[in-house]
Amino acid sequence: MAKTTQVLHISAECYPAAKIGGLADVVGSLPKYLGPLGVDSPVIIPKYHLPWILKQSYKEVHRGTFQLGYYSQPYVIEKQKGTELGFPLYVVDLPGKFDRPGIYADPSGHHYGDEPERYLAFQRAVLAWVQSWKKKPDILHCHDHHTGLIPFMIRHSPDYADLSVIPTVFTIHNGRYHGAFGWDRLHLLPFFDGAARGLIDWGGAINPLAAAIKTCWTLTTVSYNYLQELKVDSNGLEWLYHEESPKSVGILNGIDNEVWDPASDERISFQLKKSIPYFKRANKKTLLQSFGLDKKLPLVAFIGRFAREKGADLLPDLIYQTLINNFGVNLLVLGSGNPMLEDALNGLKPLFPKRYNTYIGYSEDLAHQIYAGADFLLMPSRVEPCGLNQMYAMRYGTLPIVRRTGGLVDSVTDIGDPGGCGIMFNHVLVGDILHAFSRAIDLYSDKSAFQAFQENVMQLDFSWQRSAQEYLKVYTSVKND
Repeated sequence: MAKTTQVLHISAECYPAAKIGGLADVVGSLPKYLGPLGVDSPVIIPKYHLPWILKQSYKEVHRGTFQLGYYSQPYVIEKQKGTELGFPLYVVDLPGKFDRPGIYADPSGHHYGDEPERYLAFQRAVLAWVQSWKKKPDILHCHDHHTGLIPFMIRHSPDYADLSVIPTVFTIHNGRYHGAFGWDRLHLLPFFDGAARGLIDWGGAINPLAAAIKTCWTLTTVSYNYLQELKVDSNGLEWLYHEESPKSVGILNGIDNEVWDPASDERISFQLKKSIPYFKRANKKTLLQSFGLDKKLPLVAFIGRFAREKGADLLPDLIYQTLINNFGVNLLVLGSGNPMLEDALNGLKPLFPKRYNTYIGYSEDLAHQIYAGADFLLMPSRVEPCGLNQMYAMRYGTLPIVRRTGGLVDSVTDIGDPGGCGIMFNHVLVGDILHAFSRAIDLYSDKSAFQAFQENVMQLDFSWQRSAQEYLKVYTSVKND
């Protein structure tokens, strides 16, 4: 692919500017790794009033207005000054739409009620800006439903006819969210060919996710197995995924090996300078001392949002059953997001001193230390399109204990199989997880075997270099030469 290839990434999130989940991690990493492959990958997101965004300096590159329903919407495109991200970052300033202290919800957790209007304004501002380019981008790479109407609008709205030949790649990071809204908001869309009405309809509503699946040139998901799961469980879009499977591909996300490097990570107590066993022992000792845990037992940790899709609702009962039945493990939990779960997890601490502790909240430093010091990382996910925590853990020699779902299937092989790197279970049930704990305890008791697994998982390649090569193949297949 020629070095002049340009792929514009359009997204609601991008780390470190605006992050809720894995979408931000991908959009904040993939462009950086596409650069060395000859792909210029600017990113554009809304200009939220978030701390990182407001701290930056910007240069205005374009301004204009467009008709949004019954009023004229002004917008300004600004480019972040500096090169530290490794790719150009642009923000769209839309007065009244994103100048709020949150991405999808306010600080108290109340979701904004005008999401269709906000993200339609964002998408239309981006397209109006792209129309002003002398040399148009080679590909528009749209991410999740917030940008799902772009492939449709450039193909079927006369307002954007000059963009209709630009190939579109659409990536689904989480297919649970469709962004659907009622036909009473049809006036927010630009005029389009009436014969194409069915392309945005699904179940009697305007469905941006379904529209993108139907009209994009190539559809990708963040793991191969997640693509297969969407065909059987996708909130009503199952048939559509089957129908569009010829243009679909699953690409497992990567991790940034420069950020997640045990040899240079400044967030951990002991970097990997000597042997791997010394590295693990020293970092584990720091954790055990910090949280008052038993130094003789294996340490199983959980890191994540206290969301049902992550299986976090099982944690209180799991911890109680594990320790009341005297399973030989320490348990450590880092996370937040559900006040009832937070209270329940805190309430268990006095019952099991020296065996269990928790940190309610989020600490990036502590997360890195846990990856470096834990023996096992638990991920009892009900839904996991890709998952990154298991990759971070293995990078630091921590074996994942995961449910067989989504990207966990693509990135973890059970220790009972050739090339094994973790312990897998089938159901989000306390009994299944306790059986997995038993296997972990047995493995830990065989020091030489356990150490061999630790060393082997640290050699696995989950880098973005690998994933970027797969995206390069997609871009090559759709690019207009």
